[in-house]
Amino acid sequence: MPRTKKITEQVAEKTVKTKDPAKKSGLSISVYDIKGAEIKNLELPKELFSVAANNELLAQYVRVYLSNKHQGTASTKTRGDVAGSTRKIYRQKGTGRARHGSIKAPIFVGGGVVGGPKPRDYSLRLNKKQKRKALFMALTLKQKEHNIIAIDNALTIEAKTKLVAGFLSTLGLANKRTLFIFPKIGKNNFILASRNIPLASLVDVFTLNPYNLLQAHKVIFVDNALSVLEKHVSKNEN
Repeated sequence: MPRTKKITEQVAEKTVKTKDPAKKSGLSISVYDIKGAEIKNLELPKELFSVAANNELLAQYVRVYLSNKHQGTASTKTRGDVAGSTRKIYRQKGTGRARHGSIKAPIFVGGGVVGGPKPRDYSLRLNKKQKRKALFMALTLKQKEHNIIAIDNALTIEAKTKLVAGFLSTLGLANKRTLFIFPKIGKNNFILASRNIPLASLVDVFTLNPYNLLQAHKVIFVDNALSVLEKHVSKNEN
């Protein structure tokens, strides 16, 4: 084979391989309209949806997230906190009963509690780098499971719950946990139409976290939420 022909074939082969890297790597999602019809594909940024997995970090994030939701306000009264008389309840000897000095003792009804909970701080911390990595890993995980889609022209629909319910039913998501990600949480028709749907959660790109993603069966980006998320992430990196 002539050298020129061989080089030409190698270049052509490389061109074919790299013609659509996002599609080849699976970094694209389907975009639907409100009727549940697929209208186009949307490429995903590799920086957000192709990150090496670290299950330990994800598990640590979930533990920290749930711990920080723990209010730690439970409180019981010890015998020193209970209001009541401090006099000896009956004489020491001659009654035939056990010796007692206070009605506030734990063995009496209305007395103090032994070893009960007291207010405490359950909060844990992760640094920003760990939080960002955990978010990207959760997005990557959902993408690998093919559980990320998008819906276009949704914010201007009629404020009717049956439209969103019909959309979910068409895609077989009526009884699945669904996470709608908005560019911004505000008063719009899609939020009004979807907020009463069971198993549907609504967040915007600024409050999105790995726990929301891991809890959901299907993640749905609404309108331009994906581009807003990408800009938000790149802005915080600088």
